[in-house]
Amino acid sequence: MRVGELTTAQSRRGHRPEGPGEVGTPPLRPGGYDPADYAACVSAGAEEAGVSPLLVMTVLHNEAYKPHHPLLERLWQWWKPGASFGVANMHRATFEQVRRRHGLAQRWRDLRDDPAFAIRAAALHLADLDRSLPERHVRRYTRDELLALGYNAGERNMRAFARGVPPGPMARSYLRRFRAYRGRAAAVLKTGGGSHDPAA
Repeated sequence: MRVGELTTAQSRRGHRPEGPGEVGTPPLRPGGYDPADYAACVSAGAEEAGVSPLLVMTVLHNEAYKPHHPLLERLWQWWKPGASFGVANMHRATFEQVRRRHGLAQRWRDLRDDPAFAIRAAALHLADLDRSLPERHVRRYTRDELLALGYNAGERNMRAFARGVPPGPMARSYLRRFRAYRGRAAAVLKTGGGSHDPAA
């Protein structure tokens, strides 16, 4: 079934493919996407990458500001070719670094159609950022906060923030949202979130 052929009911709740290892696409209607539906994917991706599931889930909540349906992302890319893809909002240059470093077979465009893969790529990127972050950093930020800032603003800026360089307005806004979503992300992981299990 093509994305454009989704029924109204599927658009409301997200279409769930039937093959093993697949998860449903986010719903078509804006506002219907919930990162909690992908808690199992977050846990699996974080475990593979060796990062905190709470970090990944909180980043996913931070990146939930736009509809994440594949059809909408295709339309968004038509209007803005440099747009980010997938439920974790990854830009192409960042993805290409992750793909080369970890030998991923999938391509950047696959992020928009495969939420589990998008979450896995995000977790691997956070692990790469973690390896580049100095052990000692200013105490005003936790390590997870710096990694989230690195996800948003890039590795070079993350290292500067770790040395004490103050973040700009956009990075500060991202950090405020990250801190605000932390409790919600923890609750989602504690309860297991939704039903989109990559092993289902």
